[in-house]
Amino acid sequence: MDRFQEMQVFVRVADRSSFAQASDDLQIPRATVTNLVQRLEARVGARLLDRTTRQVRLTPEGEDYYRRCTRLLADLQEAETAFRHAPPQGLLRVNLQGTLARYFVMPHLGAFADQYPGVQLHMAEDDRLVDLVREGVDCVLRAGSLQNSTLIGRQVASLRQVTVVSRGYAERHGLPQSLEELAQHAAVAYVSSATGRPVALEFCVGKQVVERRLKPSITVNGADLYTGAALAGLGMVQVPRYRIAQAMEEGELLEVLPDLPPPSMPVSVLHPYSHQPSARLRVFIDWLAERFAHVG
Repeated sequence: MDRFQEMQVFVRVADRSSFAQASDDLQIPRATVTNLVQRLEARVGARLLDRTTRQVRLTPEGEDYYRRCTRLLADLQEAETAFRHAPPQGLLRVNLQGTLARYFVMPHLGAFADQYPGVQLHMAEDDRLVDLVREGVDCVLRAGSLQNSTLIGRQVASLRQVTVVSRGYAERHGLPQSLEELAQHAAVAYVSSATGRPVALEFCVGKQVVERRLKPSITVNGADLYTGAALAGLGMVQVPRYRIAQAMEEGELLEVLPDLPPPSMPVSVLHPYSHQPSARLRVFIDWLAERFAHVG
């Protein structure tokens, strides 16, 4: 019984929140499961699991060790199959920006699962910046310009953006006809998770991009909240057109200054610079690139 078996048992207990169920799954005696976890805790010098008569749960140290174990075990499994020309296998932890996931990833995810049945996806939805190494995430899909020297990025799309207001807002305040008239209008302020400050509106004037900061009617920090506030008539927003295409077609949202559009928004997949991409990560990034190949 080696260290990897101890890790495998520990991960199964954590996944099942039960020593008994882990014992049944692994088909080894309950006493053996208990002994292996105890040996592991003794070796690492930390209590990894809190046990009560009702439940088993990870301690804070256990959560960190669990993330490390799942990655190591997945890498071990991949290493054992690398020279057999086997398809990619193992756990892949992915963090997706919510609207990108809903529009472009989730509707087609079944095709990826069919093509790579050995890859076990663990997916989370977030708009915030994620510490990939600390949180055990293999890659993130994000929109916007992201500056982080510790990450490797691959741009997979460039999304057309538009400036819009609701029909109700236009009826009350009119539509600006120039950049100068923007000062008379309100905007929905979107707070960047990278800076903690509201993002300025941007307009392409020839080859230049100029910024304007309008009086905020409301401040939000989520993509759905941002679009929702515009639909509620609270002010001007700039969003990728795909997100509000139906509302524009139905006349709920009206485009502002169409001759001075915002710059396109890049969409990128990022992963830690320090980690050599696994086969399962490489095929997932390639699949995402294919999904966005014709999106504009």
